[in-house]
Amino acid sequence: MKLSTIKLTGDSTYVNMGPIKLRQPIPTQAISGIDPFILLHHYGPYKIEIGNNPFDLGPHPHRGFEPITFLIEGEQLHRDSLGNESIVKAGDVQWTTAGRGIIHAEAPTKAFVEKGGILEGIQLWLNLPAEKKMIPANYQHVAKAEFKQVVSKDKKVTISVIAGVLNGINGRIRTQTPVNAYMVDVLAQGTTTIAIPVEQQAFVYLLKGDVIINNTTQLKLGEKQLAQFNQDGQGFSVTGTTDSKLLVLSGVPFNEPVKTYGPYVMNTQTELMEAMRDYQMGKMGFLTP
Repeated sequence: MKLSTIKLTGDSTYVNMGPIKLRQPIPTQAISGIDPFILLHHYGPYKIEIGNNPFDLGPHPHRGFEPITFLIEGEQLHRDSLGNESIVKAGDVQWTTAGRGIIHAEAPTKAFVEKGGILEGIQLWLNLPAEKKMIPANYQHVAKAEFKQVVSKDKKVTISVIAGVLNGINGRIRTQTPVNAYMVDVLAQGTTTIAIPVEQQAFVYLLKGDVIINNTTQLKLGEKQLAQFNQDGQGFSVTGTTDSKLLVLSGVPFNEPVKTYGPYVMNTQTELMEAMRDYQMGKMGFLTP
């Protein structure tokens, strides 16, 4: 396999989202976006308890993209205007296709707040192409135990296939466009090679630990760092210098104009105005606080 070279590396600096302080590896000054991925937030770890629960996000709308949550630790309650209500636990993934519009709310469950604990996760915004921005909204919740895994030859790397396909193993999430999403756990000195289709833009985000990319110490990736690959190979190798966890994402770029405003991702300014109007008119549904 010809290994894909590194295009850019970046850090995940802190940003403020209301009362929440979280890391934002995409977008940054160095990496504005990795088409079709618009935004990546790494929230937590937060200590959640009675009297300290900043991650209580009340009902809010989305249109034109797919907001996705990879929950690393803790427990969250999801509710939406489609009538879905589910408890998302550590290792689970919720994949919302906002399409023409959805209103959802998420917060640590009441039981989790009362018990107290650590909350940590990844919030990813995956764009939808122009032809699919107004499709009906949809929600998928897949529990950790339902994801199939690929294990390395040395038994030290475990890859949960969330979406797409890897080594003939299909992810449980149904995607609107060609996308791969893997959560990778690497033990110290564990090593493997992960295939990526050459037509897809790919990156890795290291949640914890230290890894070496493509067998060279010059490409050592540290905790909370991101590496974007060039589309000049068929994948990359990863070796853990310590126990590590990383998120691998790849997708076919759309090469379309992107206009964003708050919770909407569209192609034109006019479409953003229409989204705001439709939300105010109740066309995205309703959800009680």
